Amino acid sequence: MEEKFQPDVIIVGTGLAGLTAAMEITNAGKKVLLLDQETEQNIGGQAFWSFGGLFFINSPQQRRMGIKDSYELALQDWKGTAGFDRPEDYWPRKWAEAYLKFAAYEKHAYVSKLGIRFMFMVGWAERGDGSATGHGNSVPRFHVSWGTGTGIVKPFVDKAYQAKEKGLLQMKFRHRVTELIMKNGKTKGLKGDILENDDKERGAETNRNVISQFEYHASHIIIASGGIGANHELVRRNWPERLGRAPENMICGVPAYVDGKMIGIAENSGAHIINPDRMWHYTEGIQNWNSIWPKHGIRILPGPSSLWFDAKGNRLPAPFLPGFDTLGTLKHIQDTGFSYSWFILTQKIIKKEFALSGSEQNPDITNKDYSLFLKRIFGKKAPGPVEAFKERGKDFIVSDDLQNLVERMNELSGAHLLNYEKIKAQIEARDRELDNKYSKDTQINYIRNTRNYLGDKLGRVAAPHKILDPKNGPLIAVRLHILTRKTLGGIKTNLNGQVLRDDDTVIDGLYAAGEAAGFGGGGMHGYRALEGTFLGGCIFSGMKAGKYIAGL
Repeated sequence: MEEKFQPDVIIVGTGLAGLTAAMEITNAGKKVLLLDQETEQNIGGQAFWSFGGLFFINSPQQRRMGIKDSYELALQDWKGTAGFDRPEDYWPRKWAEAYLKFAAYEKHAYVSKLGIRFMFMVGWAERGDGSATGHGNSVPRFHVSWGTGTGIVKPFVDKAYQAKEKGLLQMKFRHRVTELIMKNGKTKGLKGDILENDDKERGAETNRNVISQFEYHASHIIIASGGIGANHELVRRNWPERLGRAPENMICGVPAYVDGKMIGIAENSGAHIINPDRMWHYTEGIQNWNSIWPKHGIRILPGPSSLWFDAKGNRLPAPFLPGFDTLGTLKHIQDTGFSYSWFILTQKIIKKEFALSGSEQNPDITNKDYSLFLKRIFGKKAPGPVEAFKERGKDFIVSDDLQNLVERMNELSGAHLLNYEKIKAQIEARDRELDNKYSKDTQINYIRNTRNYLGDKLGRVAAPHKILDPKNGPLIAVRLHILTRKTLGGIKTNLNGQVLRDDDTVIDGLYAAGEAAGFGGGGMHGYRALEGTFLGGCIFSGMKAGKYIAGL
């Protein structure tokens, strides 16, 4: 760092939360030093790889789609989903209430001013447990950025480089923090290792060769270093009993640098870490045939029509349906004694209902290619990346014959737990329920209900049809893995983003934002999340910490 540059603030992490905080602070004319253990090509962090979904309440897109939403309805959904029940949930509750007000009244204007635009169709994620006051979104709230995660990240990255040109910001990559410098209970700086440079592509695992050390000082330090999703040792150590036994085998939905180490470093300096057992992992993970990082997995964002079976061939009961209750389904699967499950579906379903999470898996939206996007909606095939997985993914099986499909499913698992007659009987029973416009099958009733929403009928939910009717084929089976992703607990903070000790006193000069802070307060989502709330949580918590420091 040049002698003349003395930062007012040091931010650890160049992901979305850190970049948002940097933007707010440099907008006020204060100087920021950004540190990151990764290379410059990884600026933007995990958010770059995301599908780019943001949670809004009563947005212009919702109103155009005829969706009636409100702060009160969203608060009802959030409370039923979060299930706050611990004394340490005081600050998470405060953060949740503040975030919902932001999502209802300020957030859309805040990101739109930066040039972020959204698709006209609003997605309906985490459709819930079937009760009005329980888990899930009562209405569609998942707004996908036109540009996916890259479209969300770009304006914040641009703002950082603009501040750099003005002399207000410096970036130091390959700088891994190992210790916070404290004096008389106050944060004075930090120190760590300088790592050898690495020219690997974005997202790939980089070396950890130490070539030197550093020490920098500032009166304010923000930890925005992300969660623990790639550190499977930490995931298993914090795995809660309520979700069953920790999976023996998991695939990874985040790059290797999402290691959670800064959370432990903050704890060593007196920060109160709360809710470490609250986490968000997906049940619809598939192994990436074209991996970028270790154990690279992709999440299927499913529509509601695929039939879901456990490892023994038992159809999952409601509400454990595709896209409804992520953690409820996770527990149900883990209780079977196996950490994998199966989708069985048709070409009609995969064409309309399969989306893959990730900017690189959605070139039409990421590249803002209108013609390619129209093919997604009206074409005869699924989007190109989905068809590529169907052809090359080791978890996909395609057949015109159910018996052959089941035999190959058994071969793929190696366990030979599936009985063809049992699978056939369950699918036939489901198909008979389509002979009338009414049914006792919960999944079929959900499909019919969701198609009352124009966005689902147009581009997300296939018309109800019989799985075993050859005209709807071929049949497709997909083996699903547990995919690690988000940390819902973390560093406890007040609404200014200031880090708190276990007695709720402030650690002077220390702040946390983003996933390291459980997206605010040490866990504003509680036990579960409503989706589209992760990127928004990074923006909100980074904004709160940044604005507070900017105003000092």
